[in-house]
Amino acid sequence: MFRSRILFPVMGIALAACAPTPKKADAPKAQVAAAVAENPFFKASTLPFQAPPFDKIKDADFQPAIEEGMKQEIVEVERIANNPDAPTLDNTIVAMERTGALLARVGKVFFALSQSNTNDVLQNVQKEEAPKIAAHRDAIFLNPKLFARVKALYGQRDTLGLDAESKRLVERYYRNFVRAGAELSPSDQTKLREINKELSSLGTTFRTKLLAGTKAGALEFDSVDALAGLSDADIAAAAEAAKARKLDGKWLIALQNTTLQPAQESLRNRATREKLFMASINRTEHGDDNDTRTTISRIAELRSERAKLFGAKTYADYVLEDQMAKTPARAIKLMTDMVPAAVNKAKGEAAAMQKLADKDHVKLAPWDWQFYSEQVKKTNYQLDENEIKQYFQIDNVLQNGVFFAANKLYGITFKERHDIPVYQPDVRVFEVFDKDGTSMALFYADYFKRDNKAGGAWMSTFVDQSGLLGTKPVVFNVANFTKPAPGQPALISRDDVITMFHEFGHALHGMFSNVKYPLLTGTSVPRDFVEFPSQFNEHWADEPTVFANYAKHYKTGEPMPAALLAKIKAAGTYGQGFATTEYLGAALLDMAWHTLPRSMTQRDDVDAFERAALKRYHINYALVPPRYRSSYFAHIWGSGYAAGYYAYLWTAVLRDDAFYWFKEHGGMTRENGQRFRDMVLSRGNSEETDVAYREFRGRDPSVEPLLIERGLKAAKPGTQK
Repeated sequence: MFRSRILFPVMGIALAACAPTPKKADAPKAQVAAAVAENPFFKASTLPFQAPPFDKIKDADFQPAIEEGMKQEIVEVERIANNPDAPTLDNTIVAMERTGALLARVGKVFFALSQSNTNDVLQNVQKEEAPKIAAHRDAIFLNPKLFARVKALYGQRDTLGLDAESKRLVERYYRNFVRAGAELSPSDQTKLREINKELSSLGTTFRTKLLAGTKAGALEFDSVDALAGLSDADIAAAAEAAKARKLDGKWLIALQNTTLQPAQESLRNRATREKLFMASINRTEHGDDNDTRTTISRIAELRSERAKLFGAKTYADYVLEDQMAKTPARAIKLMTDMVPAAVNKAKGEAAAMQKLADKDHVKLAPWDWQFYSEQVKKTNYQLDENEIKQYFQIDNVLQNGVFFAANKLYGITFKERHDIPVYQPDVRVFEVFDKDGTSMALFYADYFKRDNKAGGAWMSTFVDQSGLLGTKPVVFNVANFTKPAPGQPALISRDDVITMFHEFGHALHGMFSNVKYPLLTGTSVPRDFVEFPSQFNEHWADEPTVFANYAKHYKTGEPMPAALLAKIKAAGTYGQGFATTEYLGAALLDMAWHTLPRSMTQRDDVDAFERAALKRYHINYALVPPRYRSSYFAHIWGSGYAAGYYAYLWTAVLRDDAFYWFKEHGGMTRENGQRFRDMVLSRGNSEETDVAYREFRGRDPSVEPLLIERGLKAAKPGTQK
């Protein structure tokens, strides 16, 4: 759509959108001209693929470029709206696809850095600009003349002789305008503008509080004794993390975004495990400036009010109407149908752990789960996570695993570029070449945790692919793996390996995009489809030839011994009860917040609401708390997954069903990869996603492969697992 849609990156921030700010006193023309000439955003980058010139970008460049970008886009859009000629595809919708170039350039970089490398300046800019961006978006979507032109084209779409992608573009424009309030009454539009402005500010407030609360929640230790059980490398990393905060002679364990923390699987000191758990679940619930509970209650209330303006029963009804699931009832049923099997499997895992805990005279608690789960792996499967990590050195996983799999499936190759500037020294850049050798994309990898980086992992773009604009994709992945101490190898867990494959699946979705229009590019698809390519790509981490190529000892280069690999396979679906239960807890909490009618959303006690919701969905298993509690659930309060966290399970059905298609047709072959690329990864949102999947699979998706993969259902005799 108009280019300011970049303010809604798929894996990043979900700010709303903006109107020009009140005029300040005019600066001398020469001064203004000089400022424009020095600001790198005011012209297209001359770097390959129009990559951002990070060596020239300064913090002071962002706000002037955002402000000017909004002004320019309003002028461009007004020119289209006031065109005296009858509306045509070219003079209205295609013209809008060309607007907002400056705002796109600065917005892509600003919101990327606000998530991955923020500072006080960027946070202040975000705070000031968020409500203006919301007003700007409304100024476009609620422009009656502009909507009249879009609506006229929509009504004529079957008689205009449009190709399939252009017709899809017209339909999406009309739908987006309607869903943004173009058909509401003037009084309701006024209410909507106010709601949007407040929501945009609250989203910024939540993200700022969460980042600060997570940083403040880190545990500081005066003695290394409290860290008994951690590897030497992890202890060195903890010392380095403390040093980075000028806490020389101490050790620091920073919080990850999830409820349970990776260090808990190794920490032998139970008091330390409990302390880490409590720091995690209470990170934004201390009644201080970082407490998010009032903020999220107000967000939920405003979302409900917003849905009511559109005639929707709840905010979830409003959101899902434009997703594959269509209704909250369908999404909730998918999840609740899985609850009994998941919880039962988790209880079975807990019983095995309790037998070991009994020897330590310990009654299993949530902060013990990971530790005793690791002990079960050691006892029953002879698996040691620290031993496994020795075979997962991050660069080897990236180049000989992630990239190798992409080459096997799609024929693409990679070359690291040291001449393209980056926004932080840890970031790496790779040029991507298609199977015929042509240069097709840039890929940035930013994998290590920093205090100024939001938690979790995500993918987004600095430049989107578009045939209309002649642009090729510039894609990035961000994660939060523990950075090793200087001189130490960057060894990661098996879960981290899966994360790398997952996020690169998103990257492939962006890089393989082959559409004409910016609105329909790459990952611009429904939430409950966008996680399909990423989760599908996880499967290749365990493909034998791929695994053998990257799972090599970081010192010797020797492949993982067959005996160790056999142990990993023997463990099979162990742990899936926990993983599925913690996920369902979070996903059903999301639905609980967003299926509340208007009168019930303002909550004095967020924690009581959370407990009641988990009980209602029968997912209140005390030993397995939700993957995210409400107060630090960034996906739904600070990103674009409100009423959409179910999407990971919805697309997991597609993921495993599609993987079984590969198994039925010869597995990991270039021919199969090309078919998946052509029919799924390259199409963006140029057709209905359920249609695209059905064309690829030959039928609707089946949930059976998912149940088999998670150990919740036995495979049929003769079926390859």
